[in-house]
Amino acid sequence: MDTTMELDDLKSAWQTLDARLARQDALQLELLRGQKQAQARRHLRPLLFGMALQALLGIGLVLLGVGCWRNNLDVPGLLAAGIALHAFGVLHIAFAGIVTGLASSLDYAAPVLSIQKRLRQLLRIQVLNSNVCGAPWWVLWVLVVIGFAGLSPARLPGPTPTWIWISLAIGIAGTLATWWWSARSTRGPRDLLARMDDGADGIRRTLRVVDDLERFERD
Repeated sequence: MDTTMELDDLKSAWQTLDARLARQDALQLELLRGQKQAQARRHLRPLLFGMALQALLGIGLVLLGVGCWRNNLDVPGLLAAGIALHAFGVLHIAFAGIVTGLASSLDYAAPVLSIQKRLRQLLRIQVLNSNVCGAPWWVLWVLVVIGFAGLSPARLPGPTPTWIWISLAIGIAGTLATWWWSARSTRGPRDLLARMDDGADGIRRTLRVVDDLERFERD
């Protein structure tokens, strides 16, 4: 009888200890998740600020482009430059909105795998944004100069200045080289996580934070 009671007491003590350890682990996981959530939000703030600036830049490009092509419907070169600025301005605004929407709607209370999937989607969109809206600035700065020239009511006679053709040639080469480097980097051993020059560093930091949380939950 005494032996049975001792075994029952020991079993009850173990169950109580297991319950306490489970509660302690749950509390520790909750505290860690809260810390990681705050850290993740902090890492994404520069990205959101950058997207706000990109949207403002896009609005400026649209206004400049519209002003240029509307003022030069009879000048093919200025008309083409204005339309290009208008189009790139729309792209800047659209990508800024998409990236901001994905980053702002992240649900940090969701399962870790769901957060990782959403962050990787955000990373892919930002890499695309970098290639579509960032790399072409090798050429876009020349178009901006042309766009401002197109706002002037005075018409400068003569052919297009040589420096513009040289700058466009260098810009096209630079854009192609940037795209090549981007494609080469994303084929590396760490895929998208290998890039550090596309404005997505905050997303990568957030992914590492979430990966740490996943390892803690798994262990």
